[in-house]
Amino acid sequence: MSRETVQIGDKAPDFELQRCNGGFFRLYDVLKEKNVVLYFYPKDNTSGCTKQACKFRDQYDAFKEQGAEVIGISSDSFESHKRFERVYHLPFTLLSDKGGSIRKLYGVKRNMLLLPGRVTYIIDKQGIVRYIYDSMNNPVEHVDKALEMLQLLREEEMQPV
Repeated sequence: MSRETVQIGDKAPDFELQRCNGGFFRLYDVLKEKNVVLYFYPKDNTSGCTKQACKFRDQYDAFKEQGAEVIGISSDSFESHKRFERVYHLPFTLLSDKGGSIRKLYGVKRNMLLLPGRVTYIIDKQGIVRYIYDSMNNPVEHVDKALEMLQLLREEEMQPV
């Protein structure tokens, strides 16, 4: 049986994308030090995506306290991401997935065959997908669900073996 989407418990597919500043982002480099909140969103500067990004921004310190880094991915251009980051003062990394290869790698589907999906993955430091939240219509809930799961992971890490 072939699976076309990443599932909870799977090893997260590693990837490398160019950053807006010209350097490169590699998922597994970040996972050496932090859990990752990897969120795919449809488009910069749209109502739901702006609300979601601003909620991640407003809660960014809480994510850092939980030992996590937030990474946003859409197929928007570097220029679009730079404007989006600047206008809304986004402190986390936005990556441009032109052509949708990373979206395909994770199996993030299009909604209504038109809009790129909105899916958030919580990936632990071992590279295991621990949680997936897929909701097009509740963009800010992605942030709340991610923080809840990171808190559970943190508690799990502190349990004596």
